[in-house]
Amino acid sequence: MIAVTDAAAGKVKDLIDQEGDESLALRVAVRPGGCSGFSYEMFFDSEKAQDDIVQAHGSINVIVDSASAQLLNGATLDYKDGLQQAGFSIDNPNAQRSCGCGQSFS
Repeated sequence: MIAVTDAAAGKVKDLIDQEGDESLALRVAVRPGGCSGFSYEMFFDSEKAQDDIVQAHGSINVIVDSASAQLLNGATLDYKDGLQQAGFSIDNPNAQRSCGCGQSFS
């Protein structure tokens, strides 16, 4: 499944705290689309399907559907907050190539 850095888990926890709903989890998915074939999708979710994989990372839960899990196996979710880069990023060893904007992969 996907690994989550301490920085990413901390930011997710902060965002969930701002939402004021402790039942929320971070859903990470891979969807068809983007200029290279697949794109990442991340959002807060409180719904879980029977075939979802739920993994705890500290005080947060990450949900991945079974189809996305195959494409995210071995990937790492990170968060950076700097002058050059800010935001979440996914380092995915399964991605053979990515587009110029960095938002999609194949």
